[in-house]
Amino acid sequence: MKTYDDENTIDLDADTVDTETPDDIQFEELDWVGDEKKDKEKLRDLHSTLKQSQAESREHLTALQRSRADYVNLKKELDEIRTVTKQKTIQSMVEDILPVLDSFDMAMGNTAAWEAVDKNWRTGIEYIYSQLKNILESYGVSAIDTAGVRFDPNIHEPMETITTDIESQDDMVQKIVQKGYQSNDRVIRPAKVVVYSFGK
Repeated sequence: MKTYDDENTIDLDADTVDTETPDDIQFEELDWVGDEKKDKEKLRDLHSTLKQSQAESREHLTALQRSRADYVNLKKELDEIRTVTKQKTIQSMVEDILPVLDSFDMAMGNTAAWEAVDKNWRTGIEYIYSQLKNILESYGVSAIDTAGVRFDPNIHEPMETITTDIESQDDMVQKIVQKGYQSNDRVIRPAKVVVYSFGK
């Protein structure tokens, strides 16, 4: 059997036609069902890996949040310890200085004797006393030394009561016998006072 084109005549029945596949050409078998199974397995593996990673990530985040909360709580606790330690230190220091402050008050409280002392010497002592009070004030320590106020058992210790006919003076502090001291709102020593008592 012969076929013709414009230029050539080809004999299709001839033994010269090579029907064998050359050695250098390779065919790949395609198994669409197998490939789909492999893809599904890979997808399942990836999905499983993703879930595991997300779970680990949540665990790490929870651990981090716990650590931060523990740090904040520890910081608060340390701040409270520092505050309490500072207050106790100040209180202890003031308690040690109280006898000195009381001596100053007694010396300057005797007006006649104090006025009789040499003026320059007296000015020097008053300056030293003023310095001492300023140091205490810088630490938040203040004196409880005001008469004419309502008696407060939290900051006053009654030493004596004086009867009064004036009703408005009832329970008022008539006189400070010994100054008290407080550090902010904490009483270091209550003031010893004389208190008015109405018609008793």
